[in-house]
Amino acid sequence: MDSGLAALLGAAVGCAATLGAAVVTGRAQARSQHAQQNRQHRRDAYARYLSALHDRDLAMDAVLDVLRSDRPDPAALDELTDRFVALAREVHRACEVVILEGPASVADLASRVTDASADLSYVMRRMAANARAGDTTRTTEDAALAAEREALYTAIKEFRLAARTALGRTT
Repeated sequence: MDSGLAALLGAAVGCAATLGAAVVTGRAQARSQHAQQNRQHRRDAYARYLSALHDRDLAMDAVLDVLRSDRPDPAALDELTDRFVALAREVHRACEVVILEGPASVADLASRVTDASADLSYVMRRMAANARAGDTTRTTEDAALAAEREALYTAIKEFRLAARTALGRTT
């Protein structure tokens, strides 16, 4: 074989190998970048959800503080309840994003947290309605229910752990 042809074939093989390696490296890099973007979207969704829960819980605490007085101020109660309801809607919106972005295990836990949160919200709204109406028949029972938040906190802890795992942070 002619040395010129051998050199040409050698260069062609070297070029093809380099091109193949570049394609493989490019695909691996694209997959890695895509996975990183997915993790970032999930992380943002989880953080927004937890932040919405936190804000809503602070608003609920403010309503409960007003309800603890012997004679709750109706105007303050209405204002705080309206704020609470708006923030509760944000929790549900944020939960929907978690359900869309996260794996089923995280989505299921987010739904459990939202359900436990909604149960607590129901008690608080009933307390506010009863206070407006001057009905004190369930005040002690409802106050005890509102103070019992262990189910919600347990569900939030489980959600955080599942979210960390989904993000690849197990330690």
